[in-house]
Amino acid sequence: MATTFLNANVLGGDTLQICDFSFGDGVISHAIGDRTFDLSGFMILPGIVDIHGDGFEHHLAKRRGMLKDIQTGLRAAHSELASNGITTAVMAQFFSWEGGMRGPEFAAVLLPALREFQQTVPTELVAQLRMEIHMTDQYDEFLGLVRDYNVPYVVFNDHLPHEALRKGKKPPRLNGQALKAKRSPDQHLAMLQKLHDQHAQVMANLPAFASQLLDLGCRLGSHDDHTPEQRASYAAMGADICEFPETHAAAAAAQGPVLMGAPNFVRGGSHKDNVSAVDLVAEDLVTALASDYHYPSLWAAMQQIAETRGWGYASALVSAGPANVLGLDDRGSLQIGKRADFIVVHQDKMQIQGTFAAGKPTFVTGDLAERLMRQ
Repeated sequence: MATTFLNANVLGGDTLQICDFSFGDGVISHAIGDRTFDLSGFMILPGIVDIHGDGFEHHLAKRRGMLKDIQTGLRAAHSELASNGITTAVMAQFFSWEGGMRGPEFAAVLLPALREFQQTVPTELVAQLRMEIHMTDQYDEFLGLVRDYNVPYVVFNDHLPHEALRKGKKPPRLNGQALKAKRSPDQHLAMLQKLHDQHAQVMANLPAFASQLLDLGCRLGSHDDHTPEQRASYAAMGADICEFPETHAAAAAAQGPVLMGAPNFVRGGSHKDNVSAVDLVAEDLVTALASDYHYPSLWAAMQQIAETRGWGYASALVSAGPANVLGLDDRGSLQIGKRADFIVVHQDKMQIQGTFAAGKPTFVTGDLAERLMRQ
């Protein structure tokens, strides 16, 4: 049945206006629905598209070694996504030498589990694989996962502690990393050194690997670019998405989309003393904000931005912007015919009290729940 929310403050384009909002069959419509609800005092905004988040790791395993049932963990993660207004979520999974939940073995377990869980919820869960580029011996395995599970989004990572390895020093956090990867510290250090020593060869071979991923239809990006030259190198091989650049220079040099972490914005700066998302947003250098490791940060950032730039600009950074980067032109704004992905906000309390994905409620609480039950 079609539904209409009456008298809500709806974001149309860049402006809010009090009007009726209808949806049915999973899309936004113009006809008054069979069911109507008065939502005076509520605001309706596009659903949040989280373009990069690994906060689900905390739900899958609260403590190291406590991973038991992935479906249960995904349900818990989905509840957090929904309660924070997220209607499309990119689940950023590592394919890394770090091992544990970030290792190739776990990626091969998560992808089929995610496909199974997707059948139970209307929220769209998009798989992203974060490839540690020095793992050349497992390129074919990686391509197999991308092919088998239609992974649409791949990011190139390089988390090797190059500076320490170059100087022959013990990298930070070596013992903890070795424990997580089930290696001795000496074994882990030897592996890191071997990977580091083949860096030049890796960069020479990476364009061919990128070309194979592009042939599979992947969108490509790079993570933590530090210099304009590094960004240009990745862009030349088709990885045009710039995820979380570490410096202003790298962000400014990007010719494609620039993604920054919402926690960085909310905090007012990077916890690693990298470039501030606040500064980049102020210069209009950011295409989209992402939850990174903290799902609530997107709504918090959105409110802060709306105070100075308006709800239209704030929404573009967390809805339309990321949707465009992902090629999802059926969402990101509240236009007739688009997916009915939206959030309902209590204006006085400034709380998300309802989240709807494809017109189906994934989270309803508080005054909104009482209003819908009463009618």
